Amino acid sequence: MSNNVRLKQGFDIKLVGKAEESIAKNIDTTTRFAIKPEDFPGMIRPKSVVKVGEKVKAGDPILIDGKLDVIKYTSPVSGEIVEIQRGERRKLLAIVIKADKQIEYKEFPVKPIDQVSAEDAKAVMLESGVWPQLIRRPYAIVADPSDSPRAIFVSAFDSHPLAPNYEFTLKGQEKYIQAGIDVLKKFAPKVFLGQNGAKPSALFDGIVGVDKNKFTGAHPAGNVGVQIHHTAPVTSAADVVWTITPEGLAQIGKLFKEGKYDAKKVIAVAGPEVDKPEYVETYLGASVDTIAAAKIKSKNVRVVSGNILTGYSIPKDGFLGYYSNMITALSEGNKARFFLSDGWLAPITNRLSFHKAFGLLGGTSKEYALDTNTNGQDRPFAVTGSFEKVVPMDIYPMYLLKAILSYDYENMEALGIYEIAEEDFALCEFIDVSKHDIQKIVRQGLDTMRLD
Repeated sequence: MSNNVRLKQGFDIKLVGKAEESIAKNIDTTTRFAIKPEDFPGMIRPKSVVKVGEKVKAGDPILIDGKLDVIKYTSPVSGEIVEIQRGERRKLLAIVIKADKQIEYKEFPVKPIDQVSAEDAKAVMLESGVWPQLIRRPYAIVADPSDSPRAIFVSAFDSHPLAPNYEFTLKGQEKYIQAGIDVLKKFAPKVFLGQNGAKPSALFDGIVGVDKNKFTGAHPAGNVGVQIHHTAPVTSAADVVWTITPEGLAQIGKLFKEGKYDAKKVIAVAGPEVDKPEYVETYLGASVDTIAAAKIKSKNVRVVSGNILTGYSIPKDGFLGYYSNMITALSEGNKARFFLSDGWLAPITNRLSFHKAFGLLGGTSKEYALDTNTNGQDRPFAVTGSFEKVVPMDIYPMYLLKAILSYDYENMEALGIYEIAEEDFALCEFIDVSKHDIQKIVRQGLDTMRLD
């Protein structure tokens, strides 16, 4: 029997440009793909294990963490290593692969899942490249294979602005999702599945072997951290749970069903600056060059790998993030707003405001074409009580953030640092009148508790 959790806190940012549920047909397939160490918080010493000119298959290792080298980060496609990008002090930035026209896969053993031991399953997952799909709480980093989690959590829906619909992107992959669940049950006594209480799911309603819970409310109802908090919260540094996305489940299931690391994915291309928002079939780490050429016509545009709350800016020939399931395009907010044109005396119905700063007519039910302008500069924290209205957890966000900034370890622990990840406080950053980089502060706190 499932529990029904109705969340009162939260905020839905409604943007124009939601992707139509169709696969784009007029986009050339990119030939460049990359794995970027920056996509893996907690990676201490990224190290390339390939050289320029080397040939690889999909599933061959190309990157490791020198501190935890048992986890292999593998190539999403077959082809040739054409570039190893480095920054200051030779910091490894990306390993770039030029893909073959026909993808070749490294082969992994296939046998009935009920005949696979936990140790054998772990070994295949570590070697093949699917292991980084597992995220550890506390700290929101790639799971440590030596951990024994008390539970694994999956959120079956994404509530971020313009987020893709798993019912469409994973349609027909029920058997792989179920296989992924069956594999993960070898590592933890319970697997929890958080579903959207407002909508039935043809994709997940038939999944068995999990504890199902339904969540209703505004974003961040789809955040797995919020679902953990209302199901079986993390209570200490030693209270380890793992999380994984439905896409990660399907990837694991396909590995054990077909013996290959298949990094193919369907992503949403959305946002106010996209010409006919829809979905695109590609592979993990794809260059967005051909997508941008076909879908983004304006020049003064910011391309975001991921959603507008937790994604990050990339160039028009940049690479999709490892965990990103969408590309968002917004107008750069670098134009002056002056009086009636588009400024503080502009029609108040044109501006979105959580705080109702533009009056009752500037409501939140319509869709908005937002740009990247933060409408202000950094200033001292203003205590407004607003953060608690968008974080549906028994946590005091402002006090926790101040504890992080002051390196107050005792209060960080007492105020719930072990329960959160950056995405859980992303709405705080969006509504913050003080314009702080709150997600960066959260990561600072998590790393401080983990490393010190």
